[in-house]
Amino acid sequence: MNRRIRVRLWLNNLLKTAFMLSALFALGVLTVLLVQIVSQSVGWLDWPFLTGKLSIQPERAGILGAIVGTLGMMIVAAPVTLVLGVCTAIYLEEYARDGKIKSFIQTNIANLAGVPSVIFGLLGLTVFARMFQLGASILAGGLTMSLLVLPIVVVSSQEALRSVPQYLREASYGMGATKWQTIRRVVLPASVPGMLTGFILALSRAIGETAPLVVLGIPVLLLPIPDSFMDTFTALPVQIYYWTLDAVLTPEYANLAAAAIVVLLVVLFALNSAAIRIRNKFRKRY
Repeated sequence: MNRRIRVRLWLNNLLKTAFMLSALFALGVLTVLLVQIVSQSVGWLDWPFLTGKLSIQPERAGILGAIVGTLGMMIVAAPVTLVLGVCTAIYLEEYARDGKIKSFIQTNIANLAGVPSVIFGLLGLTVFARMFQLGASILAGGLTMSLLVLPIVVVSSQEALRSVPQYLREASYGMGATKWQTIRRVVLPASVPGMLTGFILALSRAIGETAPLVVLGIPVLLLPIPDSFMDTFTALPVQIYYWTLDAVLTPEYANLAAAAIVVLLVVLFALNSAAIRIRNKFRKRY
């Protein structure tokens, strides 16, 4: 008996050490990557770079158009993804009856979460860019990104709705509330923190995706800053991708790509921080 306990303790310590080393290794790789990116961006990340337009001359290139295009794309993708994702989750969890149809829908939604992003780019190119003749506009890019991250929001919203205790629903019904009143006043407020968590993760993926935009035909040209959602645009991930490719011939483009990566990380952290604060506020409230 004592030998079995010693073996279990030894195995527990071994696994604990292995997990700690794995975490330290991942943290070390991330630190090296961040240090390298920040060091390459020194001297290039300044105010003219943030407010300037694209240029074929590296020392004069700026990313204001890419920043505006990225934010515009998120303005389109965020409400579409949130509304469709939450409404789909409410229907599947609160209204749809258990059966083959519901199981078929849930299985396909879960499978869509693992589909390569380039497939969604092809879908966006076929439906939005060509069928609806939106071209390489902000609206087409935002709708394509909303399709990409929609399964994540649906699945996370379903889990949030399932986490609401059943006795809350029964208490609401006992007070004479209808099903929709129960969902709107009891279930949704209690599940907001979980829904926002999935929404944060979805936006984090959307803002850093490159493949769908490349397939959609988002150009990297000397474009004017977009004024509307129907204008052609470029985005930070696409700009970073092409600057990285051009660095083979012009080494200065590697510094521009590093500076743009820092800006993308700052935008991503700012969006996540704002969403996390909103989530924590609702968590304290409910």
